[in-house]
Amino acid sequence: MEDIWDDIENLFHLAMDDDSDVRKNVCRALVMLLDAHISSLIPHMHNIIEYMMIRTQDPDENVALEACEFWLSLAEHPICKEALKPHLPKLIPILVRGMKYSEIDIILLKGDVEEDESVPDRSEDIKPRFHKSRHTIRHEPMENGGSCGEEFQDDESDDGLDDDSSLSDWNLRKCSAAALDVLANVFREEMLPVILPILKETLFHQEWEIRESGILALGAIAEGCMNGMTQHLPELIPYLINCLQDKKALVRSITCWTLSRYCHWAVILPDHTYLKPLMYELLKCVLDSNKRVQEAACSAFATLEEEACTELVPYLADILKTLVFAFRKYQAKNLLILYDAIGTLADSVGNYLNKDDYIQMLMPPLIEKWNVLKDEDKDLFPLLECLSSVATALQSGFLPYCGPVYQRCVSLVEQTLNQTLAHAQNPEQFEAADKDFMIVSLDLLSGLAEGLNGHIGQLVQQSNIMQLLYQAMQDPMPEVRQSSFALLGDLTKACFQYVAPCICK
Repeated sequence: MEDIWDDIENLFHLAMDDDSDVRKNVCRALVMLLDAHISSLIPHMHNIIEYMMIRTQDPDENVALEACEFWLSLAEHPICKEALKPHLPKLIPILVRGMKYSEIDIILLKGDVEEDESVPDRSEDIKPRFHKSRHTIRHEPMENGGSCGEEFQDDESDDGLDDDSSLSDWNLRKCSAAALDVLANVFREEMLPVILPILKETLFHQEWEIRESGILALGAIAEGCMNGMTQHLPELIPYLINCLQDKKALVRSITCWTLSRYCHWAVILPDHTYLKPLMYELLKCVLDSNKRVQEAACSAFATLEEEACTELVPYLADILKTLVFAFRKYQAKNLLILYDAIGTLADSVGNYLNKDDYIQMLMPPLIEKWNVLKDEDKDLFPLLECLSSVATALQSGFLPYCGPVYQRCVSLVEQTLNQTLAHAQNPEQFEAADKDFMIVSLDLLSGLAEGLNGHIGQLVQQSNIMQLLYQAMQDPMPEVRQSSFALLGDLTKACFQYVAPCICK
């Protein structure tokens, strides 16, 4: 224990060092001590918090980022509320200021470029994507056990923040937003007397960069402060909807994200007073001429679909027209998000999608993409996931398309199993198979079985899917076995007469 006291004393001596690397390492050490020996820091907590607030504003962003991590760590400890409450009026404005784009950020993000939809994506702009099994349980909302602030740390869920390879994946802006998020979850409505005046000032500021940071802050507190914010939403939601028409793309994109954090409130109100304008303005942004706005709007619309479900049925024609038109506008990266939005729509409205007019709008562009993509192209993953949801929703409406889709899925499963066997026998000559191709194909076959029901029987009878399924069930990868057994269950319900002869195996 004496050694720890010595370490703390030494840190205090170095705390105001002129060398930014020293200051950064002091902050890092204090965060580590907070996690490992918080009891040793408690007697000094007031001074440490004061110091960390200074360092969170350090002119060296690397130091500021290291200091900002302190608030994320402190929020995980029971002492957080008691220790931080007196400092909130000083800390919250610091965090909101840290969320403002710097001039360099704007240059790196090409923030002054408003129209770039015709610019092809670079391969490095598209993050590696992995198949999400339809049988995987979706993550619980944060209040049910998810860690606060993870929204800002997850590459797939920070749409609109600063998703660009030119910027660090984790920076002061994101860390400040995450810190505000976790503190909102700690303090709940107690934070509102501090944050509301700041929001009033920033949201209506003349400088767009400050206005944008205010919209981000509003989104960051959504989960923790939702109960207290409800009374303000009749004023804030129309304001945000209006911001979707802002002349700055970075403002439009962050507004999409913030609206996605509050859309549940708009959905539960009667008469679609807020849902309808929110939906139509988001759809306009889905077709924005800026790729960043397209991405944020498409992601936000997918969230709205999950919340609204069948409330969207009266608007399906307009929704489908927009999403289908987006196929002609989107570059490679945003196409992946578009597939997700279409799949989520199918999951949300189910067989309400099974109308001839809707099918004639939706299926041609999907089948066109299906025909263009080669078997080894990983862009198949999101398309197959999308088709799985669509097939389940359309039910018998998918019959005209089921034959070629079924056959290709069986072929992909067979190719993967054959390559797996070849690699096991001769690893130097044959590469290991990418089993995601098999998993996504098995999942789409499950979607077909669920949607087509007995109609799939003839396809099963004319193929070797049961033999392939028997092999796949013995695969060492759990995800392969999971999808295999799920498909077996779906086929058993849909056409047991063709499954029964294989049961003895």
